[in-house]
Amino acid sequence: MPSTERAVRTGSGPRRAAARAGRLAASSGVRRPADPDRRPRADRARQVADLIRRELLESGFGGGMLPDERDLIRQFHASRNAVREALDLLRQEGLIERLPGVGTAVIGRKVPHDLHRLMGLAEVLHDHGTVTNDVRTAGLIRPPAGVARRLRLAEADQVVYIERLRSLNGVPLSLDLTYVTAEYGLPLLDSDLEGQDVFRLLEQTSGRPLGVADLALEAVNADPHSAAVLGVPRRAALLMLERLTHFEDGTPVDLEYIRFRGDRLTMRASTNRLRETGP
Repeated sequence: MPSTERAVRTGSGPRRAAARAGRLAASSGVRRPADPDRRPRADRARQVADLIRRELLESGFGGGMLPDERDLIRQFHASRNAVREALDLLRQEGLIERLPGVGTAVIGRKVPHDLHRLMGLAEVLHDHGTVTNDVRTAGLIRPPAGVARRLRLAEADQVVYIERLRSLNGVPLSLDLTYVTAEYGLPLLDSDLEGQDVFRLLEQTSGRPLGVADLALEAVNADPHSAAVLGVPRRAALLMLERLTHFEDGTPVDLEYIRFRGDRLTMRASTNRLRETGP
């Protein structure tokens, strides 16, 4: 009997092969991953929410409204309940809102922040609106030991400390704590800190180009001070970017701790996988 006919008669095929593999895995003591179609609904809802969030980031839903449930079910191959739970997750994030008799409206969009180039916030977001800066404090201070070490300062050296609330189109976006070596930071105090990126001002006042930066990105909870300034609940999710920037010759000049609102911004970058070249 041909193998294809035998497969039809015995019920062989993808499902039977999966079952056979599951029995073999069980007999060998290897734990087999769950069938994607049998995952808990909450897992499928999270998957759909991730895909819809990406569409929102890329402005994939025009007109400010999401497609109706039936279209979302077809587009994401999900059940009605999974789609509804996904929409509820996005509503809790402040990205969408259900309008009775109208549909699901987009009320908040995240803006993309590229990390593969060394740029100031206004340079990064120039296509998304106007960045404004509220300078909360600026002046000379004695740096904490960790800051002095990162900037390669002597024990008696001072730094210029700048704290700014940065907004995009009037909405608070980030709280920037900046330490600049005194030689290059003092001229910044007489510059347009309310209207310009620190990077641009540094290059203008020093006459030296910036080169590279060391980055560290992590999730943190909003402390009471940060929450009040950024207009978010206490312990809300923030993205903390630590960035140490050097001049082109490798001299460190600017150490920043930037708290971004996690509900208004998405970090992204393009990376390459390096191939190994021999033993």
